[in-house]
Amino acid sequence: MRLRVEFTTEPFDLEEAPAHAVAAREVIQKAQLDAVDVGPFGNTAEGEAGRVLAAVEALLRDSLEAGATRVSLQVNVIGEEMS
Repeated sequence: MRLRVEFTTEPFDLEEAPAHAVAAREVIQKAQLDAVDVGPFGNTAEGEAGRVLAAVEALLRDSLEAGATRVSLQVNVIGEEMS
């Protein structure tokens, strides 16, 4: 199964990326996921379910430890992997 995760961290800072946003993005960029897209107001990534779920756990832990007061995320099933 493949999943797509979309997430944002708060509080926002329009001047520079806060430590919690940087921490979350680093987790996603290192997670060996597909179609990673990071931006100032939202981030997305796709991949195999186990990798996405592990990345979600790490991004929650790391971004909260780095000062996030809210993490909003959505996970969607996007299809089955072809064998």
